[in-house]
Amino acid sequence: MNKRMRWSLFEAFGIELEYMLVDRQSLDVKAVADRLLEAAAGKPTSDFEAGPITWSNELALHVIELKGTMPNSDLVALADSFQQAVCEIQASLDAIGIRLLPTGMHPWMDPAIETVLWPHDYAEVYQAYHDVFGCFRHGWANVQSVHLNLPFATEEEFSCLHAAVRILLPILPALSASSPIMDRRLGDWRDMRMQAVRGACARVPFLTGQIVPEAIFDEVTYRQQIFRGLEEAIAPYNTKDVFDANFLNSRGAIARFDRGSIEIRVMDVQEFPRADIAICVAAVGVLKALVAGHWQSLDSQKLVTTESLSSLLNSISREAESTVIEDPGFLRQFGILSGSISAGDLWKHLLSVAEIYEPMLVSFRPALDFILQHGSLASRIERAAGNDLSQPHLLEVYQRLSRCLLVGEAFR
Repeated sequence: MNKRMRWSLFEAFGIELEYMLVDRQSLDVKAVADRLLEAAAGKPTSDFEAGPITWSNELALHVIELKGTMPNSDLVALADSFQQAVCEIQASLDAIGIRLLPTGMHPWMDPAIETVLWPHDYAEVYQAYHDVFGCFRHGWANVQSVHLNLPFATEEEFSCLHAAVRILLPILPALSASSPIMDRRLGDWRDMRMQAVRGACARVPFLTGQIVPEAIFDEVTYRQQIFRGLEEAIAPYNTKDVFDANFLNSRGAIARFDRGSIEIRVMDVQEFPRADIAICVAAVGVLKALVAGHWQSLDSQKLVTTESLSSLLNSISREAESTVIEDPGFLRQFGILSGSISAGDLWKHLLSVAEIYEPMLVSFRPALDFILQHGSLASRIERAAGNDLSQPHLLEVYQRLSRCLLVGEAFR
């Protein structure tokens, strides 16, 4: 979000999608991201700018990240650019027998023996993380997510946006959960990535906090309570002075005052880019309505506790769209004054309002309506797997998911 001095609320967006690199036949992970990037750039690199989409890698060598090269206001066009980038990468991978695989987690990867850390630039930083947290495990090496960056230009904009983002976070997995299988077993959460992420920093738990960020609405307090807290928590392990508070912050939404943005990180990657962008646009529409005070005032939004939001995020990460939400204080934030509602039905209610605030939603309603009708990708994967979690059957299911990614269509 820092390609110019400051972007105002909802003026432009930054989106990042992560995919696994796997063997074409077996779908076992393959640590070849550096080979892909070097072949594209003609030299060793961790980033390759390919027009509107940049290819990159960070921690694990079997993951490739696609991100908008610059903040973008036209997410309809960006969805097409992501799909084109997927096809271009796959064309490069064909020569070495590798394919891209979507979803929030690999269903049978053993990170303890299959993880390879990025060995090039910043390798010392990744090694430092591994020394402290042990990155050869789920939550570090087997997580593929979507990051949505939302800009703010002033303290007032940060206050409004952070209040709205906190309320939105718990319900996002109802649309985005895509990781129901881990270690070749059906997990007890439909979003097992979120479960793994919650435990990833157990040695220094302040890094994740309660995933939902604290009720802080100004930069000075955020720096005092969050950044200073991160520095103090990591200090016993920061003997080489390699950890930066901006990157240590592992909450589900993090404030980046250096670039003027809040980054949402609780969404699993979907089976094709248009579905990811559709969920991002739905999030933007709801955030616009919240910031506009469509249902409740900013003061009311600020009063919702982190504990209640974190608990709800757990519930929806566990049951996705079928979660029954009964918290009256939370439901009031969306104009629901009595009773209970499923997370899926809540999204139907929200989209009818979000369309008023976000014109781009019209282009993405088919993708969103498909999710609301057929369930989150996690639910669809569960149904496809059924009672047969054998390797041959899971291989068939995930090969279908890989084809969905390449051709740009929903998994049925």
